[in-house]
Amino acid sequence: MQPLTNIAVKAARRAGDVILSYYRRGDTGEVTAKRGRNDFVTEADQRAEQIIIDTISRVHPDHAFMAEESGEQGDSDTIWIIDPIDGTANFMRGIPHFCVSIGCQVNGVMEHAVIYDPVKDELFTADRGAGATLDGKRMRVSRTIHMRQTLLATGFAYRKTGDVATHMPVFNRLLSASGDIRRAGSAALDLAYVAAGRLDGFWEMGLAPWDMAAGMLMVRAAGGIAGDPHDGDPLETGNIVAANPKLYPQLLDKIAKTPRG
Repeated sequence: MQPLTNIAVKAARRAGDVILSYYRRGDTGEVTAKRGRNDFVTEADQRAEQIIIDTISRVHPDHAFMAEESGEQGDSDTIWIIDPIDGTANFMRGIPHFCVSIGCQVNGVMEHAVIYDPVKDELFTADRGAGATLDGKRMRVSRTIHMRQTLLATGFAYRKTGDVATHMPVFNRLLSASGDIRRAGSAALDLAYVAAGRLDGFWEMGLAPWDMAAGMLMVRAAGGIAGDPHDGDPLETGNIVAANPKLYPQLLDKIAKTPRG
């Protein structure tokens, strides 16, 4: 594991401990509504994010951050892209499906990724060019090649922005073509599950960079493809499709009419 990944693992575990302390007592701390509908930040989010930033900054005070709750900090070629709790709505409702997501971008390229599920104590890591692991064991994307055998995942219209109906034709096409679809409420974990072969594919439109930065690298490091359906950069467009190399073009074919976000 690379040194920067080790730092991210330490930060993610420390944040996870704080998140679990809230979760186990059924408390989120103070909850504040953000600008979007169904978009909230909890005291646990804020504390976890600060712990991540503090842990990394102690070792690398010159690095920059792009974090969901505190925004952009610093000016550096090395940027940490952080979502302290991806799946906040699940966390707030006591649903045990959320994670800490930390990605590290160097000179514009995603290099390191950590996704930590504190409830299941599962640690997903990836380093560009060096593969991806789940609890230290090598991960690979699934070998499924036929769309009708796939288990897919998506997330859409969470913040209810734009016309929800524009996404339904794509969902319906994929539901008809695939084995089944899940919508579990954490894009980062969905991408980690694609990397681990638990899910065969994932797509979502209108995400923020911190929702997918770590997961995008993880899929690629596990032998899959993660990209924008219109050939852009997912971190800029907010749109992502991820699957193994055989399924990826099949997913793109079904998603081709998705509106650009």
